[in-house]
Amino acid sequence: MATEKIILGIDPGTTVMGFGIIKVVNKQMHFVQMNELLLRKYDDPYTKLKLIFERTLELIDTYHPDEIAIEAPFYGKNVQSMLKLGRAQGVAMAAGLSREVPITEYMPKKIKMAITGNGSASKEQVAKMLQSVLKLKSLPKNLDSTDGLAAAVCHFYNEGRVEVGKSYTGWEAFIKQNPDKIK
Repeated sequence: MATEKIILGIDPGTTVMGFGIIKVVNKQMHFVQMNELLLRKYDDPYTKLKLIFERTLELIDTYHPDEIAIEAPFYGKNVQSMLKLGRAQGVAMAAGLSREVPITEYMPKKIKMAITGNGSASKEQVAKMLQSVLKLKSLPKNLDSTDGLAAAVCHFYNEGRVEVGKSYTGWEAFIKQNPDKIK
């Protein structure tokens, strides 16, 4: 009997949210889709968050993923950028949690390491490796969608490992693992 699983990978952002979907059949990965939600034209940050939430729900309701892998925000030079990324990630996670889809969070270096073997790999290197592994005919102009796809593939590669990152199965699990976030 064939075992089948769909994994949605998300690269959250307030300018561009990249996402990719793979189907795993009998431990074999198959490319389903990758794309981007473009948010540049919206000035209002709350409108952007609403659109991220709605698009994530739409992806869940269309593809019925068994699991979601999401890239964690990383600290760069700008604290405000990290805050915006955290909000984008939070609303995407909230959409998944509202549909009771288990979510696992991965640091960018962990994703790059899983795909290329190098935690400092460039976006282009990650995209080229995904193109090779998933036999993609072409790559998108912007690489946010391949970053989302990379999160899904990283999750597949890390399946069954004891420590893969933070994982939540619902609001109750999130609250239990993050008591400091409750007021």
